[in-house]
Amino acid sequence: MTRSTEPRLGRRPRIAGGKETAPVILDAAEKLFSVHGFHGVTVRAVAVECGVDSALVHYYFGTKQALFDAVFARRAGPINQDRMDAMDRYEAECGDRMTVEGVASAFLMPLLDRARHSDPGWQHYFALLGLVNSAPGWGADTMTSHFDPVVRRFIGLLQRVLPDAGIDDLFYSYHFLTGALTLTLSDTGRLDQLSAGSASSSDMAAIAPRMIAYCAAGFRAVCGPR
Repeated sequence: MTRSTEPRLGRRPRIAGGKETAPVILDAAEKLFSVHGFHGVTVRAVAVECGVDSALVHYYFGTKQALFDAVFARRAGPINQDRMDAMDRYEAECGDRMTVEGVASAFLMPLLDRARHSDPGWQHYFALLGLVNSAPGWGADTMTSHFDPVVRRFIGLLQRVLPDAGIDDLFYSYHFLTGALTLTLSDTGRLDQLSAGSASSSDMAAIAPRMIAYCAAGFRAVCGPR
């Protein structure tokens, strides 16, 4: 008796080819983590989502924590490099003529541009970023391990632009900014409902200049002379 080669109903075919399997697992995990968070996802659920055995997920990534870390790191690296490069270019071009708006633009636009032109994978990642940024404990640890260098670079440039600012005021202001940023990147649709459709949480072309202006005004108000 021969075993049928047809995939089971409701389950995707198994993936062949090691080089292609790991990214597919990461895509599936990213999608599920962005909806359910870390604690709401199992390795088995990820395996079912992409049509592989759980053993294969464990083979590539070991534990669920290691899988989550790989998901988070995969996009954090490129986006952080883009932001570092943008801030480096801005500082090199403008030097002592830097402005709060310019620094904010260099820090924010690599993210907002990705959100504006991104594929669904980036949309999932930004939704996940919003969940992680608001999660006490493990969420703060994850943000620290991946984003502290780029944040400290941002704060360092602002210290040049706002030399009289207290360091506490700069970090409080960043705290407020990061909440607004991750909510915006999550594209929840809440803005659309509140405004009865006159504004949209997915309209990054409209959001970007407003966010930069809002961010700059906030830093000046909190960090400027009293």
